[in-house]
Amino acid sequence: MSYDKRYQINERIRSNELRVITKDGENLGILPTRDAITEAKNRNLDLVVVSEGATPPIAKILDFNKFLYDESKKASAAKAKSKKSELKEFKFGPHIGEGDINTRIERSREFLLDGNRVRITVQLRGREKAFPEVGFEKIAKFTAALSDIAKTEENAKQIGGEIKTTFIKK
Repeated sequence: MSYDKRYQINERIRSNELRVITKDGENLGILPTRDAITEAKNRNLDLVVVSEGATPPIAKILDFNKFLYDESKKASAAKAKSKKSELKEFKFGPHIGEGDINTRIERSREFLLDGNRVRITVQLRGREKAFPEVGFEKIAKFTAALSDIAKTEENAKQIGGEIKTTFIKK
């Protein structure tokens, strides 16, 4: 039988006494560990410590492989339900066309409504770096267009040849 390292099972239990519960939920009371293991063997099941921190520790008599299977199913179900907030990023130059910027604003709106964060980066190259106000104007346009559903997580700031800001849903 394969043993999982996170659980104390049968002979691997270190406590002298355990509060023993059957798989049906029946409380057998506080038993010495040897007696509890014998009881589990008589039922052709395993003795597994489920709560180590209690005094005395709580152990269940159950089928360990089925227990591990159920635990993995619970973990995968919880993982499937949790949605991570992703960071979506748009990068463009300061001379982006009006239609292109409107498209990116609409996509940003969709991402924000889905619960994601959106980062806008205006990349300045060569002589464009001498006129960062053009990039800040593009960021201001984004901020004005998204102000009804989003707020800026951080104000627009220039880092080298890039002007960045991040939006989060209100």
